[in-house]
Amino acid sequence: MFNKVIIVGNLTRDIELKYAPSGTAIGSTGIASTRKFKGGDGQMKEEVLFVDITAFGRTAEVMNQYLRKGSKLLVEGRLKLDSWTDQNGGKRSKHSVTIENMTMLDSKGDNPGGGGGNYNQAPSSAPQQQAAPQQQQQAYQAPSNDVPSIDINDDEIPF
Repeated sequence: MFNKVIIVGNLTRDIELKYAPSGTAIGSTGIASTRKFKGGDGQMKEEVLFVDITAFGRTAEVMNQYLRKGSKLLVEGRLKLDSWTDQNGGKRSKHSVTIENMTMLDSKGDNPGGGGGNYNQAPSSAPQQQAAPQQQQQAYQAPSNDVPSIDINDDEIPF
C-alpha cells in the first residue's frame, strides 16, 4: 500500500512541543492550504483546507526553533485517522498528517525563524545518522556579506 500526502501552506498556529516519556520530541500544529479556482458562474472562488500535522524527533525540534504561525511550509507525510470518544460519549474522528519530510519555504527576510530549508524525518526504527566527516564540515564557509552571526552548532542546522 502507498500512503503519501504533500501539502504546501501556512502554519495556523505556533508549534506545540511536548516530549514523550522516552524523550522523543512531538511537535503539533496545523497547516492551511488555499486553492483558488473559477466557479461555474465564472466568479473566482477560494477554498481553504485546514489539516493538523505532527512531527517527531529532531524534525519537531527544528520546527519549533525555526517556524511560527504564518510560516510557509511544504510537508510530505502519511495520512492518519485519529479517533476518540468526546465528553458526551460520542465517537469522533479526524484525519491528520504525520510529517516525514518538510521544506521551509519562507525567504530569509520573511520570517523571524530564518530562511528556507529542507529537513527529512528519519524513520524511527533507523539508527541515527553519523555526523559528517570533519573534512566535509570544514569545506563549507558562510558568505561574509551582511550575514548575521548565529550561535548554533553545525549539527543543529536542518539543511
